[in-house]
Amino acid sequence: MLPRVDEARELDVVLWGATGFTGRLVAAYLARRHRPKRWAIAGRDAARLDALAEALRDETEYGAAPRRLTADLARPESLEAMARRARVVLSTAGPFTRIGEPVVAACVRARTDYCDITGEPAFVDAIERRWSAPASDAGVRLVPCCGFDSVPADLGVWLTVRALPRGVPLRVDGYVHARGGFSGGTWQSALEAMAAHRPFARRARSESAPNGRRARAVRPGVGYRRDRSAWTAPLPTIDVDVVLRSARLLDQYGPDFTYGHHVLVRRFTTLLGGAAFVGATYAASHLGPLRRWLQSLRPAGTGPSPEHRRRSRFTVWIEGRGGGRRATTEIRGGDAGYEETAKMAAEAALCLALDPPATAHRGLLTPAVAMAPRLVERLRAAGLVIETTEHG
Repeated sequence: MLPRVDEARELDVVLWGATGFTGRLVAAYLARRHRPKRWAIAGRDAARLDALAEALRDETEYGAAPRRLTADLARPESLEAMARRARVVLSTAGPFTRIGEPVVAACVRARTDYCDITGEPAFVDAIERRWSAPASDAGVRLVPCCGFDSVPADLGVWLTVRALPRGVPLRVDGYVHARGGFSGGTWQSALEAMAAHRPFARRARSESAPNGRRARAVRPGVGYRRDRSAWTAPLPTIDVDVVLRSARLLDQYGPDFTYGHHVLVRRFTTLLGGAAFVGATYAASHLGPLRRWLQSLRPAGTGPSPEHRRRSRFTVWIEGRGGGRRATTEIRGGDAGYEETAKMAAEAALCLALDPPATAHRGLLTPAVAMAPRLVERLRAAGLVIETTEHG
């Protein structure tokens, strides 16, 4: 295993974007889980950081506020100075396609590991093209998608594949069922991601993997699962890209790996309504005036109430088969988009900062490649239900 980038860093984690809606939840989680002198909140507005730090003082058993660092996207040197103080920078500040890359660049230059909560394919494509190779040369791990996009799917597939025979073709399908609201920041990021998406212009993804292996996606159709009493349909999220990247980097996914990703809903009318809403929003996101109007409907910094988040739930089922055997993994939790995303992202950052590296790979990685199985253990200890069952 490679050594840490720098054992002498004064901070384990810097949380960039801490004063946003999701950032505040991550900060509250870290305040309960980590020593205040070993992590810091960071952003542009010192007054907002001070107010958040004082509010977090009561969240910790140590009775001390986290440290505060100011930096500005317009001043790259301030971002690099921030990154040099920590082992890991965790970013919750989106839309990532528009404002995320300077933080990645600062981490690569500072030789600091990086993770975030993005679900924006265009952003991940950009950091792969521009920063994966420099990060690899610098010994840095870049691990986007460490929230609900795409930790449950990526770790769930990893666990399922591990329970199947080695060296055989594998077919794996993921099914996502979730209920809950979304914040202004998520809404802004979704609109940016839709606006940046060009279905006929996106870079083609190779199915090839090292050692003659291949990993590919299938586009599932609409169907009905009697065993789940629910309708299924394709779910074209970044989870598919993340799972396939893990499959290409890890030999355990076999010589021919195939993955399908599905949404699971109880009522057909819900399925139709959701498809119509996404289609209309996608079309509107490509028209500047309509996109700006949609962005105004949910300002950044707003989000579901604590009561709403307490009622929210998610389940991700992963089903795999190969070599005459089957395996399933089920991951369950509460509010997927915020409470559980905060938990996943914070534990991922602590895992990168404190646990032995899971792989010698550097550059752009996935949660499974960079952190399994230790992140699985951390999330179980944090309250997520993660269960894998093998079948004959």
